[in-house]
Amino acid sequence: MKKKIRLGVLFGGRSGEHEVSLTSAASVMRALDPAKYELVPVGITREGRWRVGSGAFGLLPEAAVIGGAEQAAPLQTVLEEGRAVTPSVDPTGPKLLALAKSSPAPNARPEVDVIFPVLHGTFGEDGTIQGLLELADVPYVGAGVLASSAGMDKDVMKRLFRDAGLPVVSWELVLRRDWEHDPAGVRKRIEKRLRYPLFVKPANLGSSVGITKAHKPRELQAAMDLAAQYDRKILVEKAVDAREIECAVLGNDSPEASVPGEIIPVNEFYDYEAKYIKEGSELAIPARLSPRQSKRVQELAVRAFKAIDCAGMGRVDFLLERKTGKIFVMEINTIPGFTSISMYPKLWEASGVPYSKLLDRLIDLALERHRDKTHTRYEYTAPR
Repeated sequence: MKKKIRLGVLFGGRSGEHEVSLTSAASVMRALDPAKYELVPVGITREGRWRVGSGAFGLLPEAAVIGGAEQAAPLQTVLEEGRAVTPSVDPTGPKLLALAKSSPAPNARPEVDVIFPVLHGTFGEDGTIQGLLELADVPYVGAGVLASSAGMDKDVMKRLFRDAGLPVVSWELVLRRDWEHDPAGVRKRIEKRLRYPLFVKPANLGSSVGITKAHKPRELQAAMDLAAQYDRKILVEKAVDAREIECAVLGNDSPEASVPGEIIPVNEFYDYEAKYIKEGSELAIPARLSPRQSKRVQELAVRAFKAIDCAGMGRVDFLLERKTGKIFVMEINTIPGFTSISMYPKLWEASGVPYSKLLDRLIDLALERHRDKTHTRYEYTAPR
């Protein structure tokens, strides 16, 4: 009998997207085949404490509603009552070290074969966790350190896209310090380069947290102040009257693109409320595009994926300008939302890859990438 893979599902974290992470992680664990995987729920509290639970499938009652608060609640018990552990950077030992002998979860062994990070936003999707897992030499699902950090920083990401010849919307970068010390000068610089309306965003955050659309100068102040609460780097972008198109990418060195989909937001744009709180937003899968447009989106999605040296998975977001039909690459999400009703898995389902098979494929890609690293030399031997 083939040995089960001991899979650590990592969720929670010190991020404004903490709750989103819990919901995604619950859906992932529910869809994994218990005949293939021995699950280890690994939660990170808002304060950054690590906890391990046991009996993952027992934590997810059958009555739980997919994507609902009922799913997140059982995982909250791991954060509150799980066994205290700390991550190890020793590549020769256990990847998680227990901090106490006593535990309300006595069956929770801290060893894992591979980690599936279902962490969104800062301290999870930005290369920090990936760097820790690299030091520990543990296989993990998704992008590496470089792609994660570049994919999280919208300014760096757009520079890489631009240098790769991808079409991007005009933007201006503002440092929080400059805004706080000279708001009038910063406003003048922005308005010299860009016309209203403008989108104002924290450079390093997801799920549309801290994003505002400023239609006129008097709205810019509040938008900048809000974004500055979440990051030291603020991105100000030209707003485009456009349709919001998304495309999922899967693979390592030879990635493939899914069929494109379209977001039809209930609000003026697809903000946090439209994504997670307010009902009425629609997903059109496949997107209503011509064959030529679909092919173009898929081509650009793969190129964007490669531009940041991504691996495993990525969801690339586009703007299709209504007036001109021009397609702009907006951003890539290296750990997209992962509930069964999230765009990334639904795009692959429409492309012929069901949710559970998608998870299997991502875990296989993680192990494949880790095996590939064994061919890399880390010690120099002088030629004789």
